[in-house]
Amino acid sequence: MFRANQLGRSRRGIFCAAVFSLLLFVASEACPHASLPASTLAEDLDGKPVDAFALSHGRVVVLLFVRTDCPISNRYAPRLQKLSEKYRGKADFWLVYPDREQTALQIRAHLEDFHYSIPALRDTRHALVRRAEAMITPEAAVFDSSGRLLYHGRIDNWYEDVGRSRARATTHELEDAISAALLGQTVTPDHAAAVGCYISDLK
Repeated sequence: MFRANQLGRSRRGIFCAAVFSLLLFVASEACPHASLPASTLAEDLDGKPVDAFALSHGRVVVLLFVRTDCPISNRYAPRLQKLSEKYRGKADFWLVYPDREQTALQIRAHLEDFHYSIPALRDTRHALVRRAEAMITPEAAVFDSSGRLLYHGRIDNWYEDVGRSRARATTHELEDAISAALLGQTVTPDHAAAVGCYISDLK
């Protein structure tokens, strides 16, 4: 009798452990970002980890990859600022600095020099670079309210090549992507090659 009860309790224990493990697995699949370590996130200029997608509360997210010393990136500053003001309250804009050599102090000076009011993040681990499939500064990425990448690439076609620009842009891929995302429409095209400074690999 004792052995039978002991065996029954053992089997119930194994069964409960299996059910508990299954529940943990389902929970992790339902909330894939819940257990991400801070090292997978970008940082604000005070060095604190930031999840731009969690802070969006279901709004469209626009990541703008820039450098302090990229001439083409800097020429786009007024346009990016105007876009962020146009869609304020509808889409969350973030400036993303992917170069680990550029300090928070340099970035703060850059924000002031180019009259940016868009919040800035340092992406020294390239977590956002990978998520946005970014390769160039300046480059933009648009995500829907669920964090799905809808568009990544150039802001517009102002630049035909490095050192060669049009008098004015004739296509506006970033703005078109934001408008489509806000309407829940398919973004076409979902990628357009950017012109600027390459994002270097992590060392």
